[in-house]
Amino acid sequence: QVQVVESGGGLVQAGGSLRLSCAASGNIFSTVAITWYRQAPGKQRELIARLTSGGVTDYADSVNGRFTFFRNNTRNTVYLQMNSLRPEDTADYYCNARGLTVARGQYDSWGQGTRVTVSS
Repeated sequence: QVQVVESGGGLVQAGGSLRLSCAASGNIFSTVAITWYRQAPGKQRELIARLTSGGVTDYADSVNGRFTFFRNNTRNTVYLQMNSLRPEDTADYYCNARGLTVARGQYDSWGQGTRVTVSS
């Protein structure tokens, strides 16, 4: 089993910053990708940022230039630095981790989500 836990959400004023963290633990052999999604009230979940095992990052146009991945390999934790936050960034943010378990099975695990609220 692989568990994913997000943290770091909160309330911030427009223009401010937050750093979300995504920690994966369990029987992990390798991680193929860590992906952040968000879901605003009344809207569909959208992919906003992805980090692959090769270090390639991909960002949605809506966050490109404002959000950045950081990785702490020793803790198997990935951080999403969010700068210049806007009210439209208000959403529940979810982390997804995919890869192989120690038993060489595939895992695809989601965290419980963390809420980000940006006030105008």
